[in-house]
Amino acid sequence: MNDAKSMLVIIRQTPYGTSLGRSAVELALSAATFDQKVAVLFSGNGVLQLMPEQMSEAIEVRNVGKLINSFPLYELDQVFVDASALSELGLNERELAIAVRCVDTQAIHDLLDQYDHILGF
Repeated sequence: MNDAKSMLVIIRQTPYGTSLGRSAVELALSAATFDQKVAVLFSGNGVLQLMPEQMSEAIEVRNVGKLINSFPLYELDQVFVDASALSELGLNERELAIAVRCVDTQAIHDLLDQYDHILGF
């Protein structure tokens, strides 16, 4: 019997500038490695982490996009994006590096109710 608790990781940080965004991605991957029920919600500037072809070498940091592209390998397939954040940034889900599910404000509230643990970055 699997009594694993579920976890929603909310990522609001840009991919570069601080280590918080990368730490959130690494936490989600680590939890998924141990067969935890993990979902990720990208919100606010965190949506920028999902942009393809990130040129992190120019600022001499490791590319967080490569970690995000590995989500399917860890069976981390519950990936959500705040639809209003996408709109505010002038983006649409087809432009993102991985498949996501766009969610509106009500759906985000519903997500918050579905998970045992909520971790925000």
